[in-house]
Amino acid sequence: MLAQVRDFFARHDVMEVDTQLMSHCAVSDPHIDSIEVSYGTVPGQPTQKLYLQTSPEYAMKRLLAAGSGAIYQLGKVFRNGESGSRHNPEFTMLEWYRPGFSAEQLMDEVEALVGQLVPAFNARRISYRQLFQSELGIDPHKESLQGLQLLCRQHIDAPFEDESRDTWLNLLMSHVIEPRLLEPVFVYGFPASQAALAQVVKDEAGTPVATRFELFVRGIELANGYLELTDAQEQRRRLQQDQQQRAELVLPQRPLDMRLVAALEAGLPVCAGVALGFDRLVMLALGAQRIEQVIPFAFERA
Repeated sequence: MLAQVRDFFARHDVMEVDTQLMSHCAVSDPHIDSIEVSYGTVPGQPTQKLYLQTSPEYAMKRLLAAGSGAIYQLGKVFRNGESGSRHNPEFTMLEWYRPGFSAEQLMDEVEALVGQLVPAFNARRISYRQLFQSELGIDPHKESLQGLQLLCRQHIDAPFEDESRDTWLNLLMSHVIEPRLLEPVFVYGFPASQAALAQVVKDEAGTPVATRFELFVRGIELANGYLELTDAQEQRRRLQQDQQQRAELVLPQRPLDMRLVAALEAGLPVCAGVALGFDRLVMLALGAQRIEQVIPFAFERA
């Protein structure tokens, strides 16, 4: 399957790249925890703190800004605290970027790639709003905070308070809706507040939404894609907003990668990018139920 992926991109003229695993900076996302490592020039002497990459995204965007053209990377990434039937702290990620592509064109390519490894694969497409309306009978962009809390507590045990609408939307999505998404489906048009590093546009109803999509199969998120943010100042604002949220959640304050901002200032081409969990793709192809069935040595045996 590794060979099939590489063959797919060779035929589509997408260049393979290999960026660093260690970085002086860490991802800003409050929901992802980086693994720290220590580097010393001499054993026993003071060391400096580095971070294992949770995704090659920042480094790949620096290459894109330098004129690389279409690129992909297939390799290891690391996330602290992620272990379970679908998670391993060290896992294989496939990430690629397509200058000039729209989010819709990238969804087409994701479907073509997965279809090469999983026979007869095809996925329907539905907006985040339509999904919530069909599964829960609400408009997620308009429902009140109190309404979201009440609905969430009808489905799961959530005996806490939180003033963020996204907390409740994410719980409804992950605990109620996702397990129902057994047949392949692309979900697009996420709330603007969940844009991460995607562009924000207005949908057909005039609501600001993220130009972002996720692919779900068998109740599992397989891929997450964006029409990438190219505005350097907005990128800086989002990084700083993440850092503020980390402080509010009493999470470690880690160095922000301002080289990413500098890359956008230099000029990131309009492009669409996607990250796909390769181990989960193998699980799908083989009908496996647990991630340790498809990797040589899971965390407990590493």
